[in-house]
Amino acid sequence: MVISYTLLSPIHSPYPKAMESPIQNSAMFFFLLSLLCFMIFLFQLSRKLSSYPPGPKGLPIIGNMSMMAQLTHRGLAQLAKHYGGLLHLKIGLLNMVVVSTPDVAREVLLPQDSVFSNRSSSTAIKYLSYDGADMAFANYGPFWRQMRKICVIKLFSRRRLESWVSVRDEINTMLALSLTSHIIYKAAFGSNSHEGEEGQIENILQEFSRLFVEFNIADFIPWLGWIHPKEFKKRLVNARRELDVFIDKVIDEHLAKKSNKNSKDENEAAVTDMVDELISFLDEGAHENKFTDSLSTDVMFGGTETVATTIEWAMAELMKNPKELKKVQEELSNVVGLYHRVQDFNLENLMYLKCTLKETLRLHPPIPVLPHKTAKDAVLAGYSIPVGWHVVINVWAIGRDETVWDEPNAFKPSRFLEQSAKDFKGNDFEFIPFGSGRRSCPGMQLGFYALEMSVAELVHCFTWELREGMKSSELDMSDSFGLTAPKAVPLVAMPSYRLKY
Repeated sequence: MVISYTLLSPIHSPYPKAMESPIQNSAMFFFLLSLLCFMIFLFQLSRKLSSYPPGPKGLPIIGNMSMMAQLTHRGLAQLAKHYGGLLHLKIGLLNMVVVSTPDVAREVLLPQDSVFSNRSSSTAIKYLSYDGADMAFANYGPFWRQMRKICVIKLFSRRRLESWVSVRDEINTMLALSLTSHIIYKAAFGSNSHEGEEGQIENILQEFSRLFVEFNIADFIPWLGWIHPKEFKKRLVNARRELDVFIDKVIDEHLAKKSNKNSKDENEAAVTDMVDELISFLDEGAHENKFTDSLSTDVMFGGTETVATTIEWAMAELMKNPKELKKVQEELSNVVGLYHRVQDFNLENLMYLKCTLKETLRLHPPIPVLPHKTAKDAVLAGYSIPVGWHVVINVWAIGRDETVWDEPNAFKPSRFLEQSAKDFKGNDFEFIPFGSGRRSCPGMQLGFYALEMSVAELVHCFTWELREGMKSSELDMSDSFGLTAPKAVPLVAMPSYRLKY
């Protein structure tokens, strides 16, 4: 029996082939297109991220927000040791670049100064500065140039030395405990305070300093701003109201004093202070304007509070290092003598005193972290820095850079006696306590004069001892972080008169 097999070709398959619908074809096409687009997006994102400075990895959405407690001058310095002198932090939607080395700071403040001349701000800064209606927090532009002109010509000029002369003349009547408050009040407002007013203005300034750096989630994730505690907003409103009331009272007193002097003798040349200069520059009635209040804040922070804080640090370092205190007093004895007070013409010969104050500024810059913001896309140290990014210069870390300074954490004024010693005027980026470039401190010269004269008088007129038999090694040198970085524990020392007249 012959069995024959019939070979069925594919075209004769008994199973009918399923027809592919147009819908299936379209779905496959869109899937492949979406996958291709996603891969291109990931590729471009990876290239973009690789062009940014290095930094710690963050979590989705919140980024590095869990590290907020480390974002002080000290914490940022520690991060720089791990990630380098230029590091990137993403906090919510905010991108921040931290500069911690002199070379990168030079690139920011010299060749690309105009790119980085804007000011980064927060909800607190905008509110307390009347939306940047001052010199310190306004973005670079015509308005900022006008505000700086007022400060340079009127508020922080050499004519303002008379404000500090009046402070100097009363130093020997002040207790060390109230020195900082007195200096702030006397230099800014030109008169002795009424009972309680010195402490009031110091408390206001300290609250401002804390609020400027206070955590507010709306600064990083704006749509979550509604969950922020009401206490923060309450503190903002109270702080600004207290300052407004205080400044209005001071201005009214100056206007009344001016009117009284004019009525007595129109030809009498009255000694003016910073508030008088501000009033004379602005139009009549401008003391009710937000610009007056915001510029008055600049006067108190930039012209007095930072100086008073640095005076306290200088005295603390000298008390901590008795050998250095002895050297400064010996120089004062030789140059000025124990039968005279320090005069302006003595200062140029007090070289070791100058070195001591420079060393204080190196270790304790008046504003430890300088906030900047990019005005347009930039490239910094080979990395891309997009427009609108915050750029922070850690002056505190630069002043303690181990690659620049020998024993960077030690108080050694003699380092500034060397021929190659750095200066603070803005050309040596290893030492920029007053900043550099367009946004440098306009009151640098006046501020250093005030610091120099005040410390000279304190050290020359008095012998100082820590209270209750405290040893110098036990002195607490920790600081508290804010816009400024004052001593966490105020210095308390007991003076005894040293001069022989």
